[in-house]
Amino acid sequence: MATMTLARGRAKGTGTVDAALRRLTAFEAGTHRVVSCYLKLEPRDRVRGKYLIKLKNRVRDLEAVLPRLGLERTVQEEVSRDLARILAYLGSPGNLPSANGIALFACGPRKLFEAVPLPSVHRSRLAVDRTPLVRELVAVQEEFGRLYTVVMDRTSARIFAVTADAAREVSSLVSASTRGGRYRGDQDGPGWGEHSYNNRIREERQRHADSVARELYTLDRREAAHGIVLAGPGADAGVLAPFLHPDLRGRLFGTVKLNPKELSPAAVHAATLEVRAAAKREEERALVAEVRSKVGERWAVNGIAETLRALARGQVRTLLVDADAAEPGYRCSATGRLVLDPADARGEGEALPVVDVVDEAIEDALRQHVPINVVFEPEAAKKLRGLAGLLRFR
Repeated sequence: MATMTLARGRAKGTGTVDAALRRLTAFEAGTHRVVSCYLKLEPRDRVRGKYLIKLKNRVRDLEAVLPRLGLERTVQEEVSRDLARILAYLGSPGNLPSANGIALFACGPRKLFEAVPLPSVHRSRLAVDRTPLVRELVAVQEEFGRLYTVVMDRTSARIFAVTADAAREVSSLVSASTRGGRYRGDQDGPGWGEHSYNNRIREERQRHADSVARELYTLDRREAAHGIVLAGPGADAGVLAPFLHPDLRGRLFGTVKLNPKELSPAAVHAATLEVRAAAKREEERALVAEVRSKVGERWAVNGIAETLRALARGQVRTLLVDADAAEPGYRCSATGRLVLDPADARGEGEALPVVDVVDEAIEDALRQHVPINVVFEPEAAKKLRGLAGLLRFR
């Protein structure tokens, strides 16, 4: 996927997420500050410009807290200008990628403006720091990993390796088949019969599916995938599932309708992202149910204050976030711990205000390599009190 930098006022494409990471990790802001913005751009976020309304609200909240962050007035003004540049960039529909998310990094005095399309974003957030907050870029690459998407019909199959950036065809198969068309009693001479004809078709399909399943298993042995997506025209989308090796079957994300003969890597990438997103929603519901069942056993916490304490202790093994949760708070200057009340920072240095402890908790979880699940499914989200966590120890 293309990234863009703005140098001397001109945007230009500059490569993949990996390329952006190399540039951003080497970037030095000096005495200035970098604005980091992660924005969800899923179809529901684009309806009536909802993404832009939410971003404007976050910009307003961040600008309101800037005077309390201890920044010099000139630095505050630089940050405000960078926020305006981000809003202007995202306010132009032509700048929006087709991807489900985007990350932007801006530092006007150092000529930085980087826009990185992403297959997913945990949740929309804004932050100001001395360095670009790139941990989510790293996490996207690591969490997404590699998926195999198999697009097949009765006689052919194409297998794609799908990463966070793109889809690449890695194998294709074509199987011999009986001549198509509707059965006719005299087809291919006496003795053929409708029953034999249908049996032949069924056997050919089974042999074809078995060949595709063996090829997929071979590819996975060579380069393992995090998940499998099956695709095909109509009801053929899931015909391969019973033939998969049990290990692959356990990593099946779902199915989608696609025609292998009329297909582009971009279409495969987009369809795979949709199936993966649906699988993630199912995972969210299961994790919320697990939290609720384990709170009483003290193997889980549910609530912002409780989860922040567990996160500071390194107890959290999986962080769950209500997609709509937001809460102002503080970070202890001596320990880095997040708290909701400045009184809770007693003995841990100065209580420095933060715009949203939920966003800050996501960054802390990324720093600790803790898996993050932002819960969007409404019924599941209602069962969370802002933040929750499954614990690695009590």
